[in-house]
Amino acid sequence: MVLPWLAAAAYDASRVLEAAARRGPRVAEQAQALVQLIERSGTEEESLRLRDVNEFFNRRLAFRDDTVTWGVPDYWASPLEGLDKRAGDCEDYAAAKYFSLAASGVPTARLRMVYVRARLDGQSLAHMVLAYYAQPGAEPLILDNLRPEVLPASQRPDLTPVFSFNTEGLWQGVGAVQAGDPLARLSLWRDLVAKARAEGFL
Repeated sequence: MVLPWLAAAAYDASRVLEAAARRGPRVAEQAQALVQLIERSGTEEESLRLRDVNEFFNRRLAFRDDTVTWGVPDYWASPLEGLDKRAGDCEDYAAAKYFSLAASGVPTARLRMVYVRARLDGQSLAHMVLAYYAQPGAEPLILDNLRPEVLPASQRPDLTPVFSFNTEGLWQGVGAVQAGDPLARLSLWRDLVAKARAEGFL
């Protein structure tokens, strides 16, 4: 079920470019490259779109903690905010890929932001990735800033899903049982969706 306030929203390349231009010529140039990628990938198989969008943001954003980039412990940046700062943390990568893939025509029902525990160098760290489901119940493909390639979840034993969400629902783990309205439960996500919509991504 699409939430009523999102139903009328749609990707608008001109709004993306206008919003980017207000941030200056460098962001405008990056946004032009992103819009071209979105338009080009709209004619590709979804697997190729995943690869191209994953690579676009993994190459353009440097991993940086929110306290360094934004001066606060937790900030969820829009795609253009990330391109402006040339940096982001895990949820910024995942969100930029989510909104860009949705803009390219991938149904949001196939995309989920997934909060995971990631095992890295013997530690368990809070982390976020983007999962893509070709069909409901299918094994998802994982888009991540820690690994450059898009891989099936079974090839990412280092990740343990905790909960997942998109603009349509909130789930425990990556399962099928809904756990509520993500826009009510996750204020940072609600604010981010509003920013992405204002930028023209939704």
